[in-house]
Amino acid sequence: MTFEKGRIYAIVGKSGAGKTTLLSLLSGLAKPTSGRILFNGKDIAKINKYNYRSKLVGVVFQSFNLLPYLTATENVMLSMDISGKKIKNKKELATKLLEKVNLEEQDIHRGILKLSGGQQQRVAIARALSYEPDIIFADEPTGNLDTDTQKDIMEILRNLADEGKCVIIVTHSPEVSKLSDVIYELKANRKAN
Repeated sequence: MTFEKGRIYAIVGKSGAGKTTLLSLLSGLAKPTSGRILFNGKDIAKINKYNYRSKLVGVVFQSFNLLPYLTATENVMLSMDISGKKIKNKKELATKLLEKVNLEEQDIHRGILKLSGGQQQRVAIARALSYEPDIIFADEPTGNLDTDTQKDIMEILRNLADEGKCVIIVTHSPEVSKLSDVIYELKANRKAN
C-alpha cells in the first residue's frame, strides 16, 4: 500500500481482518513480524519510536484516550508538551485547534467528562494535530457518533487532507468510505488447521 499527502484513505474489512492491527503497525504501536513500513523512504523500525509517534504521526483512537481529569484545552496542551516541540503560546494554539475542529467556545475549557462523544472526538483530533504531524491515523473515528456528527468529523478530516495531511481511517462505515479518496479492503487470511 502507498499513502500520499492530501488524501483520505479508508481501510475497510470484516471484523478480524486486521484493520486495527494494520493501523497499529503503521503508527508504530506494534512491530511487523515481516516486511517493512516506510515513512518518507525510511524504515520506521530505524526511526526513534518516541519521535515517530510524538512528532511525525498523530493517532485518533476509537476510545479517544483523553485524560478525564483535564479540560479539552489541557488535553491538547499536554500532547504539545509530550511532543517536545518548542511552542510559544500553547494555550492559544490549543484554543485555535479546538476551534478548527468546531468545538464551541463554551466547551473549550470544560472538563472532558462534561463533553459529548462527538465533542470528545473533536478534542482527540485537535490533540493529534497539536504537534503538526504529517499523517493522521484514525481508528473508527465516527464509530460511536450519530449521522450528523459523523458528517462533521469527516468534514474536519477532509479539510485536513485538503491542507496537505495524509489521513488514514479504519472504518466499518460505508458513508465514511464513500467520503474517502482511496479504499483499501483487508480480507482475513486464515489458514485451516
